Amino acid sequence: MLIVFKSPASGDVIMFEKNGKEMLGVLGKDPSDAKGIVTVEQLPGAIAAVKTAIEADKARLAAQAAEAETDEAEAKPAGGGVSFFQRAVPLLELLERSLKDKVPVTWGV
Repeated sequence: MLIVFKSPASGDVIMFEKNGKEMLGVLGKDPSDAKGIVTVEQLPGAIAAVKTAIEADKARLAAQAAEAETDEAEAKPAGGGVSFFQRAVPLLELLERSLKDKVPVTWGV
């Protein structure tokens, strides 16, 4: 299943359900809602929440990399997939463009 974030301000952002639900949680929305809206009034808070989550994910990845460097004997190869912040950046850009154009972001509609 896919979750598609839509806005007249930009192209759609399509995510697998698991990742989309994670983003909805970050946005302060109920991940179990099949459809919803981030209103223009909610966009500044949503943008701030996504930026905070991106920074936290980058810090976590940096800490993991530093730990792997100090413990090379048990270091695992990098490339464990796509990180949260890599998935979140397109959504962040959609939110920012929507705020600029003063239009909402929807999903499931």
